[in-house]
This record gives sequence, C-alpha cells and structure tokens, in this order.
Amino acid sequence: MKKFLLAAALVSGMLAACTQKSNNNQDNESMNTTPTLTQEWDKVFPLSEKVNHKKVTFETQYGLTLAADLYTPKDAKGKLAAIAVSGPFGAVKEQCSGLYAMKMAERGFVALAFDPSYTGESSGEPRRTASPDINTEDFMAAVDFLSKQDNVDAEKIGIIGICGWGGIALNAAAADTRIKATVASTMYDMTRVSGNDYNDAFDVEGARHKNRENLSKQRLADPNAMAGGVLDTVPPQAPNFVHDYFDYYKTTRGYHKRSGNSNDGWRVIGTQAYANSRFLYYINEIRSAVLVMHGADAHSRYFGEAAYHYMVDGKAEGYKFVGEPNPNPENKQLLIIPGASHCDLYDGGYEEKAGQGQPKNMIPWDKLEAFFKKNLK
Repeated sequence: MKKFLLAAALVSGMLAACTQKSNNNQDNESMNTTPTLTQEWDKVFPLSEKVNHKKVTFETQYGLTLAADLYTPKDAKGKLAAIAVSGPFGAVKEQCSGLYAMKMAERGFVALAFDPSYTGESSGEPRRTASPDINTEDFMAAVDFLSKQDNVDAEKIGIIGICGWGGIALNAAAADTRIKATVASTMYDMTRVSGNDYNDAFDVEGARHKNRENLSKQRLADPNAMAGGVLDTVPPQAPNFVHDYFDYYKTTRGYHKRSGNSNDGWRVIGTQAYANSRFLYYINEIRSAVLVMHGADAHSRYFGEAAYHYMVDGKAEGYKFVGEPNPNPENKQLLIIPGASHCDLYDGGYEEKAGQGQPKNMIPWDKLEAFFKKNLK
C-alpha cells in the first residue's frame, strides 16, 4: 500500500527510494532562454467559442521566462478584472489550469494560465524542479504581467491555485497585497506532505532524517533523476485516489506529453526545499478574500480544511505553530462539495472512466464567478 501512496503523491520527500530514471521527456531541451511556444491548440479541452486565446510570455524576478495562455472574453470593452491560474503541482497549462482560466474568461475576466518555472513550455534548468520561493514568485510575476495589460484593471486581480498550487496561491496571497481574491481548489500543502507524508504518517524526526539522508545521497548519485509520475498501470488494491490520478493523467481525459504527472514525474531533489519548509506560516494575516474549495470525498480534504482554520483562527490540527486570529475573517470561505473526489475538481469529473459518460459538473463555476465579482470590484 505504501508504495502506491508514494508513486502518486506528488511529493518529493519520500520519493528518493522510488525507482528513478533520468529526465528524457519532451520538455528537457535547453530552456534557459525564451521558450519556443507551441502555437497549435494542444489542450485536453476544446477551445470555447466565447473567448479569445493567445500565447504569451513574461519574466520573473529570478530571470526565468514563463509561458502562458491568455484568455479574454470576446467583445469585452474597457478594463476588466483579471485572474492568474496555475496547478496542479507537476501539471501543465494545457490541463486543468487552462480549463479554469478559459471558464473564468467566459464569465468576463481576463484569465492567464501559466506553466511554472522549469515546467512545460516555461524556461529554467534542470527541468521540472521546484522551490517554495520561486513558485510563489511565479504567481507574483503573473500578477506583474496582468497589471501591465491595457485591458486589465490593476486593482482587480485575483489568483486560482489548483492542487499543490492551491497552497502556493495562499502563500502568494500572504506575500502580495495586490492579490485581492484567492481560490485554493482541491489544495495540497506541498511543504506539509513533503515533510510529513500523507495524514502526517511520518511526522517524526527519525523519518524526516532518513528522508534527508536519501535526498542528500541522491545529489551525488544522480541529481537529475526523475520520479513521481503517475503509475503506468494501477493494481486493483491501490487506494482510490491513485486510480483517480491515473484516470486523469494517464487517459485521454487529461494526458499531456509535457506534463510531468502524465509521464516520468519531476526531479527527485528538485523539491528538496519543500520537505524542509512550512510556507503557510503567515496566511492568518491575509486580509484579502480567500475561498478554499474541496471535495467532500477527496483524500486531500484535510489540507484545505486545516489551511482554512489556521488562516481564520491562527491555529489548526496539523499546524505546530500558533498565530493570531485573522484580522479579516469575514471574507474567508470554506466550500466543501458533496460527493466530489480530488480529481473531480480538476475538470468537473465524469460518470465513467477516461472522461467518458455524463459530466458530473462538480466545479461550481457560478460560485467562483460570484466570489471574484464580489471581491474584485
């Protein structure tokens, strides 16, 4: 059971002991300069007739060039509210972050879905590495970009983080007061799960020390080894969420050639910093509006609930630090969606496998629209 958890976890901390392979996937060419963008439509969802779409790039304060898809409502006039979107951790903008951005553009927002640093079509080497600081900066650089657009009101910018990027979105909202509204959808706290494993099962010094030993050795053994992609085949006895990840990332429902989760994962030591950080320390001081949205049946639900309670109360189960209650609790919301699994909030979910059958429509688009329109005005 344990190996199934680790293979699908999107966790760096316990991956050092997994089977590893060098990064030979489609996004490993030199990406330290301005990336060459794929111009044909290669998303896992169809382009809406209600929006305009174009590829764009922008720079981060770390000197990296991020690739993004900019969605705008057709026939829109004047300056609009805008939203930057990213996630899940290990995914690319051609997957669910692009869907979220396009859906928000349908509802009247300028929306930007971007590939994080070192990922997809964005620049940076080694490929598919990660950093709490760099990834938080990715969101803030997206806000920089949107603020400079002629059709965007720079005082009306929000962000959406999905899965592992939900926690990163909260971290960005704590750091950047230009972010006026934040949605964390089906979120992971990547620092917590990287350091403690699922449900804090290895929240002991000895387990973390062993993990640190493995990662330290890996730096000399093969620093570019990759791991953590979703399994190519899932044994029947694997946990339900492993099957859910497979059904999204490995089938026509969500597979993409540039997605680490769909292929050989990410750099094993590239998320070493996540395992030794706790980056939601100041979310109890976020004054702007926040909506934490999670499925009732999601294995990851405890991340969202704990983050919400710490954000509002300054303390929560699983948080060893205690802070002051939030100065603006009235604009914080926790939305639990009945019957929804973790991956149902990637694309709404389907009644049958591989995106077949009737859509379950688990993502409450109308509620997201209402949240942003209320708080970006």
